[in-house]
Amino acid sequence: MKYIVAAIAIATLGGCGLDVASSAATSAALKKQQMEQGKKTLEATQRQIDKGVELQQERIESATDAASK
Repeated sequence: MKYIVAAIAIATLGGCGLDVASSAATSAALKKQQMEQGKKTLEATQRQIDKGVELQQERIESATDAASK
């Protein structure tokens, strides 16, 4: 009888460990996905900033050319 109770207790506690490990793996996967999405957003934002800077430089050059004529 003692062995049966011990076996049930071990099985129950082992199951809890699996649940915690599964939750940790899921959480890690979600964090990785968030990091990747953040990198994509950062890259897209950087491209937009670069385009804005380029357009601003073109406007300045255009205005300088017009003023010198």
